[in-house]
This record gives sequence, structure tokens and C-alpha cells, in this order.
Amino acid sequence: MISPMTRYNFVLLNGEQDALLAQLQELGLMDITRSTKPVDDKSAALLAEVERIDALLRKLRAFQAPAGTQAAPAGGPTAGDEFVREAESTLEAYAAAGEAVKAAGKKVQELRCWGDYSSETVQALAQAGIPLHFHRVSEKTFRPGWAEEYALSVIDDTDKSNICFVVAGEDALPGEVAAPDMTAAAARADYERQETALKQLEARLLGLKERCPQLEALRAEAFSRLDLYLAGASADTAAEEHVVVLEGFAPTDKEEETVRGLDALGVLYIKDKAVVEDNPPIAFKNNAFVRMFEMLTDMYGRPAYDGFDPTPFISVFFMLFFAFCMGDCGYGLVLMVIGLMMKKADAFKSLSPLVVTLGGATVVIGFLFHTFFSMDIAQWSIFAPIKGIFLPSKIMGYDGTMVLSLLVGVFHICLAMIVKTIMATRNKGFLNSLGTWGWTLLIVGGVIVAGIAFAGVMSAPVTKWVVIVLGVLSAMGIFLFNDLHRNPLLNIGSGLWETYNTVTGLLGDVLSYLRLYALGLAGSMLGLAFNKIGLMVLGDGSSALMWLPFILIVLVGHVLNIAMAALGAFVHPLRLNFLEFFKNSGYVALGRKYNPLTKTINN
Repeated sequence: MISPMTRYNFVLLNGEQDALLAQLQELGLMDITRSTKPVDDKSAALLAEVERIDALLRKLRAFQAPAGTQAAPAGGPTAGDEFVREAESTLEAYAAAGEAVKAAGKKVQELRCWGDYSSETVQALAQAGIPLHFHRVSEKTFRPGWAEEYALSVIDDTDKSNICFVVAGEDALPGEVAAPDMTAAAARADYERQETALKQLEARLLGLKERCPQLEALRAEAFSRLDLYLAGASADTAAEEHVVVLEGFAPTDKEEETVRGLDALGVLYIKDKAVVEDNPPIAFKNNAFVRMFEMLTDMYGRPAYDGFDPTPFISVFFMLFFAFCMGDCGYGLVLMVIGLMMKKADAFKSLSPLVVTLGGATVVIGFLFHTFFSMDIAQWSIFAPIKGIFLPSKIMGYDGTMVLSLLVGVFHICLAMIVKTIMATRNKGFLNSLGTWGWTLLIVGGVIVAGIAFAGVMSAPVTKWVVIVLGVLSAMGIFLFNDLHRNPLLNIGSGLWETYNTVTGLLGDVLSYLRLYALGLAGSMLGLAFNKIGLMVLGDGSSALMWLPFILIVLVGHVLNIAMAALGAFVHPLRLNFLEFFKNSGYVALGRKYNPLTKTINN
């Protein structure tokens, strides 16, 4: 549910807001209306500092030292700016050293064929009028007869793709290259020096990587300063800029704690119940189960202050739809194991309860669908005593899972329409929501009456009169009283247009729930195919050698199937909630998330 908010207005002299905001930050309950973009040079500089540290963290986390590298001893600068500068300079030096090693390695390859020679001898020959010309040509280009025409000496012909030779004196041969500026030994020595420097930088970077928590703390501190400044920069000034008025919001259920903290600060404030026009931030107040699914609501957007929290509905139906799409008891057990393993990884620890819950729901639904790794457990003798609880393969002559998917879809849409009617009545009043009531009576009432009649509870004459009454009441709301402040003829025209849209839309909405059946069937059939292929390879099981390919086929096949099924089971239930349910419930995401001013980062 949406937590009620209390609005607080703070009145203080201009220049005192920084101290107040620092105190509110310590309190950790007040959401101050703030700018989300840099508002001036100072905030731009603060934002640049946060982004600078973010970039360092990304680079350090991405750095992978070669195996066997020992981290440099921890230490170095501890102050924030010095530490950041050291990390930046080390990363820059590491990038430059990497390029230097590549260049030195290329130099070694280039000079390898010339070997080690005396540069003084080469210079002395040049001064004596016998210059040396260095050549590198391919084996196809080189002609052995050149040695008879020129003072030619082959230096290296081990690499058949290139032959290196030197010509003394007159020279008109192809492939001449610049004289090497150092010997091969000097090039190798330079490469080793560059490589040693690179290894030292790798050790330093590994040591810095171990100090990433320190950088994370610096980032949090920089973000806190930016958050604090943006909150103050949004203040409205009055009385010729001598008085500042700040607006903030805090949950009403924490009003006592908030007021006690504000009174201790000795600040002048005015509090009042927040209303829609104030555009207060949206905070949810849900139990532990529903809170796991708040991230899904945030993917679409938080509701307006006078709207409703869709998370309780999403929590139930997303879990149910996910289990429908997976539809396999064995796959649910795998998901539960994965969820439990995620607790050990800090990056995924928060998602662990959700994955375990979805896996548990899949186990239950998969058991009712009597499917275990695409095997029909209803045929197992061990489950013969409880065979009656399994979903029948046929309902009214149709596939049981398909019928159940459509029934769940109808119920989901009816529930959405009921929610829409309740919210319309609460926000606009009963008389101003008669059109909504008309559609709810017609569709939800019609579904209920059809179910009762199908169960044989009501006789045919009674059912007929109930349908007539529902039809008349619904038609009055839809065509005559959909807007009491408008001409009745316009109401009729509007009702006809809405009838066309609703009828065509509802049919498509209901049919959309067939995807639950289709995805579950596709996953089951694909898993069954892998099982059959594995059994074909295994044969009668008499050959021990065939067990290994059997296990590999089944294992790899089901791993791939679980991955694809989980992706579809996440996307399509999300779509059914975000489109079908939200559209029929009138949900609109206009709110912003409650983000109190605190010393920590609020994601």
C-alpha cells in the first residue's frame, strides 16, 4: 500500500539552509524537493567528482592481473583526493606501459634478424666511403645472383618469408630499410625493462583493486555532498532573498520520530497532511513477501499519490504466471537451489529471496501439472494414491492447462476492473463513476452469473432475469450516465465508442493469457525431446559407454531449456501485469520514489 506522507515546510534565514540540511541528512527521514540535474558550476563539479570515482571503480573492477601476480602491499595515500589521484596515475601509467611493451616487442621482432653488431664499425665504414645498406625482402624476391654483382652478405634467412641481407658500397637492390638504431640484444634488454615495469604496475593495480571498498566509501561521501547541495539549491527564497523556504516530505507513520528530531534541531517548520497537488514522493508499506516484488513495480513506475499500489497484485499474479510458464516441478527445484546459492554473492544477494520464492511456486504448480523434468509423474505408481489432485489433462474437452490459463486470465482482468471501480469511486465519487460501474457490472457480474449458472446453482429462468437486470443497469451507466455533466446524446455516442474499444480490447486481453499455456507447453515439449534423444542414445542401457552421452544430452538440454524458459517466464508475466492488468485497472505511473536525504546512497 501507499504510505501516507506529511509535508513539512521549513522557514529560515538565507545562509542557514546548509546547516539544516546537514542535520536533516543525519535524521534520514526527510525527502527534500530537489533538482536531479546540475543547477550550477558547484553542483556540476560535485557530479563530476562522483562520475570520476565511478569511472575509477569500473576500471579497477575490470582489471584482471595475470596469474601468479602478487598484489603490492596495501598502503599509500589514505586521503580521498590523494588516493583517487594515485589510482588515476597508476591506471594511466599501466595503459602507457602496455603500449610500450607492445612497441618494444615489435622492435625485438624487427631487429631479431640483424643480430648484434658494432654500430661504431658501421659508422667507420660509412666515413671511409663504404656505406652499408640494409635490406629485407621476401624469399620470392631474393635472387642468389645478386651476390655476384654486389658486395652482399646474407644476415638471416631462417625466416623464409623474409631474408635480411646487407650490401656494402653501391646498391640498387629492392627492399632497403632504415639502418637499425640498436642491436637485437639492446632491443631485448629494453623489452625486458618495459615488461618488468608493466608487471610492477600490475602488482600496484592489484593492490589498489583490493582497496575498492575505500573508493566506494569516497563515492558515497561525494554523492552525499552532491545530494545535500542539490537539496539546498532547490530552496525557494522570499523576502528579498533574506528568508528561505524548504519543502520536504516524510512518512506519516514516522511523524512522531520526525517531529522529535526536528524539535531537537530548533528549526521553524510547518507540517500538514500531504495532498495530491503537493506531488509527494511515493513510499510503499508492504509486508516482506510483497516487498520482494517492489522492484517490478519500479520498472514500470510508481503510482500517483491518489492511485493504488499494484505491488500486492503483481506479487501474487507474477509469481503464479511465472510458475505457469515454467510449469515443471524439477525446474522449480533447480531455481530454488540457484536462489539459495545467490545468497553467497553480494551482487545477487538481494534477489535471492525472490528467486527462491518463484522456484517454490514453480514446484507447486509443476507438481499440480504432474511434470518433473518433462516427465509425467502422474504415471508413476508412487503418486497413485494422490492422483486426484493433479490437473486433469482435459477440461470440457480442451487441454486442461489451456482452459486454466484462460480462467486465470478472466479472473485477473475482472480483478483489475474491480480495482478500477473502487479507485474511481474513491477519487471521483459514486455518481461521477457510473460509467465505470456499468462496465464492471456487465463484465464481472456477467462472469459471476455465468459461473453460477454453469455450476447449476441457479435455474434458467432466474439466470435470465438476473442477466436482464445486469444488462439494463450496465447499459444505463455505460450509455446514459457515464458523465452526468454532459449532454445525454454525447453520452450515448461516447458509450458506443467505448463499447467498441472495450469489446475488441477485452477479447485480445483474454487471449493474451494463452501465452501462459503456450510457453509452458513449449518448455515441456522441448524438455521431452531432449529426454527422448537421450534415451535413443542410451538404448537398453546395457552399454556402460552410452551412459555418458545420455547424461550429457539430458543435462545440457535441460540447462538450455531452463534458461530459455526462465527468460520467457520473466518477460511474459511482466507483460500481462504491465499491459492487461494495468490497462483494465486504470493504473497510471505518475509518482516519484521516496528518496530521503541520508548519509548513504538510496537506489
